[in-house]
Amino acid sequence: MTTIISLMKQVPLPSQMRMGEDGLMDRTKAKSIINVDCSFALEAGLQLRGMMEDARLIVCSMGPPSFEQSLKTALAMGYDEAYLLSDRKLGGSDTFTTGLAISKMLRHLGFGRGLNEDFIVVAGRQTSDGDTAHVPSQVAENLDIPQATFIEDVQFKEGKIIARRIIEGGYQILRLPIPCTLSLTPTGIPPRRPSLAGAVRARSSQITIFSINDIDLAEEKAGLIGSPTIVAKVANIKSERAPIVMSTGADSKALVDDLIHSMKHGKNSLEAVVKKEAKAAVIPEAYETVDFRNGASGVLTWAEVASGKIARSSLELLTPAKKLASALDPGTKVRTVLIGSSLEELAQELIYHGSDEVIVIEDERLNEYRILPFAAIFEQVIKAYKPEIALFAATTAGRELAPRIGVKTQSGVTADCTALEIGVHVDNKKKVVYAPILESRRPTYGESKLATILGFVCPQISTARAGTFEVPLRDENRVGVVTPFVPKLGEKEFVTEILETVRGEGGLSSLFEADVIVTGGRGAIGDDMALVKQLSAALKEHGIKSEWAVSRPVVDLGLCEYARQIGQTGKTVRPKVYIAVGISGAIQHIAGMKEAETIVAINHNAKESIFSNADFGIVGEYEEIMPELIEAVKNGFVFGLDAK
Repeated sequence: MTTIISLMKQVPLPSQMRMGEDGLMDRTKAKSIINVDCSFALEAGLQLRGMMEDARLIVCSMGPPSFEQSLKTALAMGYDEAYLLSDRKLGGSDTFTTGLAISKMLRHLGFGRGLNEDFIVVAGRQTSDGDTAHVPSQVAENLDIPQATFIEDVQFKEGKIIARRIIEGGYQILRLPIPCTLSLTPTGIPPRRPSLAGAVRARSSQITIFSINDIDLAEEKAGLIGSPTIVAKVANIKSERAPIVMSTGADSKALVDDLIHSMKHGKNSLEAVVKKEAKAAVIPEAYETVDFRNGASGVLTWAEVASGKIARSSLELLTPAKKLASALDPGTKVRTVLIGSSLEELAQELIYHGSDEVIVIEDERLNEYRILPFAAIFEQVIKAYKPEIALFAATTAGRELAPRIGVKTQSGVTADCTALEIGVHVDNKKKVVYAPILESRRPTYGESKLATILGFVCPQISTARAGTFEVPLRDENRVGVVTPFVPKLGEKEFVTEILETVRGEGGLSSLFEADVIVTGGRGAIGDDMALVKQLSAALKEHGIKSEWAVSRPVVDLGLCEYARQIGQTGKTVRPKVYIAVGISGAIQHIAGMKEAETIVAINHNAKESIFSNADFGIVGEYEEIMPELIEAVKNGFVFGLDAK
C-alpha cells in the first residue's frame, strides 16, 4: 500500500508579528493559520489517493502543541492519521535542522531508503513566514529520494508520478519514481472544505506527538544548537518614496490628461534623508577572533543555462561575488560552475563578466537542469575546491538546488537575499569574534522585515533574488581559466525523466531589460489583461522597450505563466516606469517593483496600499481609464521617456 505523507506547517499572520527587545521577531501573540501553500499540498495528497487503488494518507507537522488544531483540519479533509513533532529543544531551528528533524520523524514512522519505500511526500512550495522553499529539498536529500518542486499539477500513472513543474519562461513535465518528494504551488487544485462527517470524526481523533528522543534526534542536532545558520538581527523595512501625486478630473479623459500634466511637471520630492553610518562592532580586547573557514577559500557561483544562454540572474551573481572576493583575503578567486554541452563560448562570457575560473562539466545528458545530477556535481566540486561561499540565483532551479547541496555539505542556506556583505559577528556569550563572515540579508515576514542571516559552516550558501544586482560590465580584455571537471554520476542520478520542456516568450530577460513594465493584478482580469497588453504594445509602437507582467494572484488563478510574475516569489525589476494596474499593493508585490524609478498606480479603490508606494495615481475603473491612457500613448504620450 502506498502512503501519501503531507507535510504541513502553521504560520503566524505577518501583520500580527512584533519585534522583540532582542531585535528578533516575537510570534507568541500572533494568530496562526495553515500555511497557504501547505493547504494545496493537502489537496494534492487527496487527489493522488483518488488515482490509486489503495493508499493511506498521513499528515505530519513540527511545532508547538497548538498545531494540533490544524492537524485535525487535515483529518477532517480526509486524512487518516496525524503526527506532530513537538519539543522545546527544537526552538530556534533553521530550515536545515527543520528538514533533518522532519526526516528523522518520517524514518521513525518507517519511511526512507532501506525501510518502506512505497511512499510519496507532498509539501507546500514554501511558508509565508520564511518564504525559503528549502524544507522539501532538505527532506528529500535526508531521505535520499528524488524530488520535484514548484509543481502545479501532479498525476499518478503506471506506478510513477507525472508532475508539471514551473520554470522560468514556461514549464517542464517530469516523470518520477516512487518514493519521491513533491512541493506544490498555489496554482494547483484549491483545497476542499472539510465535510461535516469529517469534522465529527476529526474531533474524536488522536494526534500522535513525538519528542526528539522518540525519533532519535540528538539534542546537539536540534534547535538553535544544531542550526548551521542563525538570524543575527531583524530590522523594519520602511518606504522611502515621496507622497503620491493623485490625478483629479470629472471623467476618465480628464483624469488621464491630469496624469500627463503631472508627469510633465515631475513627481513630489522626498526631503533629504541623512543616513546614519552603521556602527562598527565593538570588540573587547579579551575576545578571541575565530576563523571558522578551516582552509576554505574562494567564492563559487552557478551559471544556469537555458535555451543555450546563460540566465541573466546568473550573470547578476558575479556582481556580489566579485565584491565579496575583494573584501576577503588577497587573491580570493571567483569560480563559476557551468554544466551542459558545447560550453566554450559560454565559459568565455562568464570570464568577460567577472569569473576568474570557469569549472566546466560537459555532458549532453545535462543540457536541461536536473536536480539529482546537478546536486551530485556540486557536492564533488565543493569537496575538490573547498569554497568559503557559494552563491545561486533564487530561480526555481536555484531555490531547490541550493538547499539540497546544503544538506550534502551540512552547511545550511540563506534564501532570496537582496544584500551580501563580509562582516564580523561578536558572540558575547562565548566571548569570541567570528571573522570574516558572510552577512546575508533577506526580506522576510511578508517583506515587512529585513533579516541578517549568518552561517558558520563552509561553504556559506546563499541564493540571491533575481533582478537585485546589476550585471557586471562585459570586458573582453579579462583573462581567466577554463577548467574541465569530470564528476562521477551513476544511474540513480538519472531516475527522474524530463518528458517535455516548454519555454514561452516571457523568458528570462525581457522584463529585466524593459524601460516600461505594465503590470496587471486581480482588478485587470475581466478582459484577460487585454488592455494591459494593449498599453504595452502601444508603447512599443513608439520604440519604447516595454513589457507586460502580472501579480501573483493572476498566476495563482492560472491566467498567466509564472515567468511574468512580479513580486517576492516572482521577479524583481527596476524599469524606468512601472505601471501598476488593478493591483492592491500587497507588500509581497511591492518587493518586486519598489526599485522602479517612477511608479504609476491605477485602481478603482482609493484606499488600496499601492497608492502609498507610487509616485502618480489615478482612482478609476480599469475599463474606463485604460482605453483613455492607450489613446494618449498612441497620440505620443510615453510617460516622459524618449520615443525612438
